Amino acid sequence: MVSYRMTATEFLASGAKVEDYAQALLDHIAARGQVQAWAYLDPQHVLSQARELDAIPPSQRGPLHGVPIGVKDIIYTKDMPTQHNSSIYEHDAPVVDAALIMMLRSAGALIFGKTTTTEFASVTTGTKTRNPHSSQLARTPGGSSSGSGAAVGDLQVPLALGTQTIGSVIRPASFNGIFAIKPTWGAISREGVKFCSLNLDTMGFFARSIEDLELLAEAVKLEDDEKPIAHFKLQGAKFAVCKTHVWAQVGPGTASALNSAAQLLRAQGASVEELELPEEFTNVTKSHLDVFHLDAQTTFMSEYIRAKDQLDPVLVGFVENPSKLSHRDHLAALDNLAALRPKIDTILGRYDALITPSVVDEAPEGLETTGSPALCAMWTALHVPVVNIPGFVGEHGMPIGVSLVAGRYHDRRLLRVCASVAPVFEGGGWKSAL
Repeated sequence: MVSYRMTATEFLASGAKVEDYAQALLDHIAARGQVQAWAYLDPQHVLSQARELDAIPPSQRGPLHGVPIGVKDIIYTKDMPTQHNSSIYEHDAPVVDAALIMMLRSAGALIFGKTTTTEFASVTTGTKTRNPHSSQLARTPGGSSSGSGAAVGDLQVPLALGTQTIGSVIRPASFNGIFAIKPTWGAISREGVKFCSLNLDTMGFFARSIEDLELLAEAVKLEDDEKPIAHFKLQGAKFAVCKTHVWAQVGPGTASALNSAAQLLRAQGASVEELELPEEFTNVTKSHLDVFHLDAQTTFMSEYIRAKDQLDPVLVGFVENPSKLSHRDHLAALDNLAALRPKIDTILGRYDALITPSVVDEAPEGLETTGSPALCAMWTALHVPVVNIPGFVGEHGMPIGVSLVAGRYHDRRLLRVCASVAPVFEGGGWKSAL
């Protein structure tokens, strides 16, 4: 029997019809409508696509044949609206696919629907979407990739796409108890995606297994310079725990998760040491924010001129720049981050992966905001690949993930490391009840 619970890898191995899998997912979504993960979903269009895919001869099928994928609603899809959660673009439907969508369709993927996002993926004001693991659905799923995280976490779709400017992929993955990768900046085309920050925005993937993340990585040609290892052994592996300069913001759930992660790896015969980054990395947060704000000033100038009254006050603030940041400030921040990136690559090269918090703590109560992205900002600014691995639990029974980080363009190797680490982190205390 075809089940909505199947991961992408399981579906591909099952030989099931695409239409049957799609229908199972649609039935589950209808039963879980209160999660509100979708900005646009047309069941008849989904089933029509599924039947077309089923009609393709086996010899002509792609590596993602029939795999349903949710798409964050700032990514252009030629057969669906792209509205950015903005009244300015309500019912807007550019008839063009983003480059990533083109690649996924070429691989045979079923583009399922558009997932919710905060306004232009650039504010922390909460969306309508609910965290599927929370009692009474009263906690945020995170953001800005709110719907993508919640849809995968609620088994409504096996894979989904997001973007990250600060923590918009890793944070929702942690809050929803799922896997995610924010690849090396620039490794995946952003053509056809609404920018927030030209210098920071990075595409990202959500899944319920590392194998599924690897499926996507292979399909979109996310490649390292070196051929990835076939299997990574934890015995004798070398890790470092890095709390970073924003550790003071961490809550008890994340502190416990990081401690448990280190203990679990040591029990497998891995070396885990504490790493304190050099003093010069303490200014990454300021440089990140300066780049973000001044990039956003350019990004949202068009909407500001056309429809200022329809913009969130945060976006208006980016354009009006009350702090009076200058072009010189922008250049200084860009240059500082550029100088630090090869230094972090060198540091990360000493380890198989760095272990660091994904979030401040478990998903906060309420839907007013999407939670703090503070623990993610450094790694986004430094352009390095990051993978969230679930398995840990907070004081209120909500999932907490831990991030593994590697140097730039070591994405596939990092996924191989995570494939060995993930089963170990399952001992961290959290299991989905869905």
